Amino acid sequence: QVQLVESGGGLVQAGGSLRLSCAASGRTFLTYAMGWFRQAPGKEREFVAAISRSGAGTLYADSVKGRFTISRDNAKNTVYLQMNALKPEDTAVYYCAARRGSEARIQVTSYDYWGQGTQVTISS
Repeated sequence: QVQLVESGGGLVQAGGSLRLSCAASGRTFLTYAMGWFRQAPGKEREFVAAISRSGAGTLYADSVKGRFTISRDNAKNTVYLQMNALKPEDTAVYYCAARRGSEARIQVTSYDYWGQGTQVTISS
């Protein structure tokens, strides 16, 4: 089992940047592909970005492609989401997730463990 703790959320103006971090407990971080999802009020949880176990493979939602970058540091058991050129529509609670397996996936149901979420608010 793995526990995930997100950090780095906050309030920024449109056009600004934030970097989210997700720290994973345990010694098995390398066995998990990782993903970031987000959920806005009244909406379903949606895929943002994912990274393979090795870090070689990444996937992005069309809405964030070119603005967000997912990365991982396996030595630090941490996955990051660098968010640039933020828009008000990026406002949501952002969740980190882990799935047993090597490949990045976009489906919510592919992930086995979830963090508690961190709020990101973008003002116009």
